[in-house]
Amino acid sequence: MKPKNSLQQLLLLFMAFIGILLAIRISYSGNFDYLFLAWNIFLAWIPFAFSTLLRVTATHFKWKQLLLFCSWFLFFPNALYMVTDLIHLELETNIPKWFDALLLFTSSVLGLIMAFISLFRVEKFLRNFYQQKNVEIIIAVILFFGSFGVYLGRFLRWNSWDIIRNPLGLLSAVTERFIFPFSHVRTWGITILFTVLFYLMYMGIKKIPGNLHRDSLASGRL
Repeated sequence: MKPKNSLQQLLLLFMAFIGILLAIRISYSGNFDYLFLAWNIFLAWIPFAFSTLLRVTATHFKWKQLLLFCSWFLFFPNALYMVTDLIHLELETNIPKWFDALLLFTSSVLGLIMAFISLFRVEKFLRNFYQQKNVEIIIAVILFFGSFGVYLGRFLRWNSWDIIRNPLGLLSAVTERFIFPFSHVRTWGITILFTVLFYLMYMGIKKIPGNLHRDSLASGRL
């Protein structure tokens, strides 16, 4: 239980720090311009929560697994999306740029932490059903569609709730880009760039503990 508690404490510390920064910003500026970060963090937490349930119910009925996985997949782009909040730095405000950069960067890091932890849990879950090579391909595909979701959210302003509120409009926007890819070069260029970035970050983060452990063992032998 200790690792789980440590993780929860880390996430709570991140949220508390962001909350303090938001309170300082609101107090200093007199407006609530960046309060949307709290909502974005909540949306990023949803796939994190779904991944916990998916891990717990790994031995339950398959329809429950499928429902949880689809729910996680639907909200997963929200966690990756927070990286694009850095775009708000271009806005001119009475707040020092370094402060807004710190606030947006911290929020982005929190979003990525929750995104990659949930993805790692899903990867472990998928290993129960597929070989490792196939799981790696599935992870790459998930990150591709997650990046596509980031594009839909940031540039076309769609969100996960639109699958219920406006499914036909969302389906039309998505299908058009798959049927006529060469008419939407910008869409796929941005999606591919984000996919590569997220894939490299995810794979790199996964290798850090092993490399640190090996370095520790090597230092102990010297």
